[in-house]
Order: sequence, then structure tokens, then C-alpha cells
Amino acid sequence: MTPATTPGSLVDAERTDLLAALATARTALINTVSGLSDEQAGKHPTVSELCLGGLIKHVASMEEGWARFAAEGPSAMRYDLPDGVTWGDIAAGTAREFPRWAIDHRNDFQMLPGETLAGVVARYEEIAARTEEIATTVPDLSTTHPLPEAPWNEPGAVLSVRGVLMHLIAETAQHAGHADILRETLDGRKST
Repeated sequence: MTPATTPGSLVDAERTDLLAALATARTALINTVSGLSDEQAGKHPTVSELCLGGLIKHVASMEEGWARFAAEGPSAMRYDLPDGVTWGDIAAGTAREFPRWAIDHRNDFQMLPGETLAGVVARYEEIAARTEEIATTVPDLSTTHPLPEAPWNEPGAVLSVRGVLMHLIAETAQHAGHADILRETLDGRKST
């Protein structure tokens, strides 16, 4: 995946560099599933619950959420809990009712019945195009939004659009590394 900018667009060098780094990380991730079947993309070749198709689904969902956060602010990433359910219940897996976002997050790490690798990759490409659109049209990369209330976010913390792009690069690259390990374990293929 490469950054898609329209001819004559006014994209500054910083945005171009950030989007190029993100595109490089995306390409590394997508290349790990080249030539795999849907069945192979859903296999768990290690003791981990990770599978290659699930990693791409997770990265796509994560990117979609962060891109929406960059454009819309914290309302794009809500982590509401059902009445009487605590963060501890969620973490322990003992909640009497799990919120939709927690169920979706868990499902993002696996290939569900009816999902195809081609469909997962196509969704990721659509999300990538939307992220690039947001990154190239937001007026200022220094624009900040408060992070949503959640145990993994420091209370009162904010993140800039620039910070969002840097986070996307780091997380995508990290998961591309995970994908390399899974692919090599699955069939011996190493990234080039």
C-alpha cells in the first residue's frame, strides 16, 4: 500500500513522510499473507491465539478507530460499560455482559466463519485510503483531542493528529513483526 495523493495536492513534507512510513509498515504486514488460503490465514500456528487474518483485521480496526479519533475526537472511541460491569470484570473475562466494543475487539483477532482473506485485505485497504484522506485534509497535525476514558489511557491525556499517525506506524510495524513470526511458523516463508 502506498500513500495516495492527488496530483497537485498540497501535502506538506511531514505528512508525506508520515504517510510513507505508514504505507511501508502496511505493506510489510500485507506481504505476510501473500499466497495464503483463507484456511491458512485463520490458523493459529503457535500457542498464541493470533492468526494472520486476525492480525490484519485487528490492525484495520485499530487504524479505523484512530483515524476517526483524529478527525472527530474522543467521541469516535467510546468505551462504555454496561451497568454494574467494571473494568476488572472485563479484564478478567467475568463480566455478566460484555460491551459490543469488547466483543468486536476479541473477534478482530480471528477469522470468523464466512470471512475471507481477500475481504479482510480489501477492508484494510479501504480504511487505509480513509486514513490518508483524513491525514491530508486535517488543517493542522498539531490539533489535539483528549483521549477517551479507559484504563490504558492516562487520565487527562491528549493526543495530536501527528501522534495518532506515529502510533499507527508503530502499531502496524509491531504487528507486521508478529505476522512475520506467524508466517514463518505456518509454512517457513520469511519476509524479504
